[in-house]
Amino acid sequence: MMKHILLLLFLGSYSLILHAQIKDPKATEVWEPEPRVVTAQSMAAPSDAIVLDGSAWVQKDGSALKWTDENGVLTVVKGTGPIFTKEKFGDCQLHVEWRTPTVIEGEGQGRGNSGIFLQKIYELQVLDSYQNRTYSNGQAGSIYKQTMPLVNAMSPPGEWNTYDIIYKKPHFNADGVKVSPAYITVLHNGVLIQNHTEIRGTTPYVGLPKNPAHGDDVIQIQDHGNPVSFRNMWIRKL
Repeated sequence: MMKHILLLLFLGSYSLILHAQIKDPKATEVWEPEPRVVTAQSMAAPSDAIVLDGSAWVQKDGSALKWTDENGVLTVVKGTGPIFTKEKFGDCQLHVEWRTPTVIEGEGQGRGNSGIFLQKIYELQVLDSYQNRTYSNGQAGSIYKQTMPLVNAMSPPGEWNTYDIIYKKPHFNADGVKVSPAYITVLHNGVLIQNHTEIRGTTPYVGLPKNPAHGDDVIQIQDHGNPVSFRNMWIRKL
């Protein structure tokens, strides 16, 4: 115990000596490495982003996109199934603009429903939650069946919504045991709705989260039978 106390006293004294010796402000300046230059404009993908237009997506079987693709707007075609990016991703910054149908049909989970699945298994809910009550951890902006959004920042039906997502993937050891969870931060129309939220595992409709070991994987967008539209999607690997 005495040895530990002496060590702490020594380290504390050494730190004080170092601080006392630093008189030049340049001593604490860091010049290398220099952050690389990235250009960005409002509503446009940054210069180092991967644009997720129609050519970036395929159907589950790898076939060409079956959703409509008109002037850069992808719209769910009921029954065609989800779409998947051709490329796999892990830690990322993802920008997605989405719109629920102007004509309101259904209620609750049956109204303007889709979803964005990071690494193919963690769902960030897409839903028409404008004056449309459903379970809170299933409304727009929720980590599906896990964490409700901090607020409801939904635009009215027919108007565009924006998700800006910062995602940190989970890590697993050699035995397949999760050693660090996934985290997600989401801004919905510029409003913070998920603040470094832990994703506890998969996001199933029935049952509790599971944690199968996995690596980087594709992004999936759901076909839930509603003609939800998406545009101006881009991603940056972090």
